[in-house]
Amino acid sequence: MNYQQQAIAGMNPVELIVALYDGMVRFLYRAIEAIEAGNVRERRIAIKRTLDILMHLQSRLRMDVGGSSAKSLSEFYAAIFALCLEGSRLASPERLKEAIACVRDVREAWSIVSKDPEVIRFLAKEQGKHEVRVTTPPPPVSISEEAASSWTA
Repeated sequence: MNYQQQAIAGMNPVELIVALYDGMVRFLYRAIEAIEAGNVRERRIAIKRTLDILMHLQSRLRMDVGGSSAKSLSEFYAAIFALCLEGSRLASPERLKEAIACVRDVREAWSIVSKDPEVIRFLAKEQGKHEVRVTTPPPPVSISEEAASSWTA
């Protein structure tokens, strides 16, 4: 097991969400670099990977449990999806930077939640664990391109 796999294996579900947000930001920056380099193929690949993450996150929402918070996240994901499509279609770094700013804001909220001992205890209880681990968040995890391209909605 390599470092990335070990880091991911040790994350709680909220830390995994933070890692997915980090992946979106990384792919959006890659798309901006591709736009600036005039590389349409790389722009499309980076945008597709961002959209794959968004669809994955969207598909995991539980409206029956999350209520208005899940509905708000669903609307957020739809708005970011639209910004990414528009930014790609127009080859607009500005639109993609707007998406990055929004993703970073919500990512920060998830990051704070991932460090909350009450949330960690709840997650441990939900997973049927007897031992609760409170850890410092790992450094941002790079998601392999193979794993990122295999995500489906």
